[in-house]
Amino acid sequence: MDEADRPTTEHRRPEGLDDATVEALGKLSEALEVVEDARGHLYGFHRLTGMADLALGEAVDLLRDAGHAELAEQVSTELVGRNVIEGRWTFQVVEEYDDGYYATFKRLEALARDDLAGGRRHLFEAEMKEDRRTHGRRHHEAVPHDGSEQSP
Repeated sequence: MDEADRPTTEHRRPEGLDDATVEALGKLSEALEVVEDARGHLYGFHRLTGMADLALGEAVDLLRDAGHAELAEQVSTELVGRNVIEGRWTFQVVEEYDDGYYATFKRLEALARDDLAGGRRHLFEAEMKEDRRTHGRRHHEAVPHDGSEQSP
């Protein structure tokens, strides 16, 4: 195989690394990607909830201005600024998630890669790419030829 048409060293399996370990690291990476997506949704929940609370404050003002002071007061005291979970606003939920589950997941995934594959990422996917691409064909190159990746 033409050396220029091979993945970079960082995307090649280290010598002695077996298929089962590459598959396990691939599954661990896949799980982390799902956690990253979940984290994005959590941040979306945080932002949307905050936006809703601000809009709710405006609604309270509009209800008052429209002569519905009693309803405005009820909405204001029962809902504006309310905790979304006992004792917590969404920023506190995000912080606990980030500092606990997410940080632990990231740490252990990196530990597994470092210990088992010399820190190399996406080996399973890199090997899948090698299996699936048409070697020697334009748009099927192993790496970009625009200098954005190191040569093999």
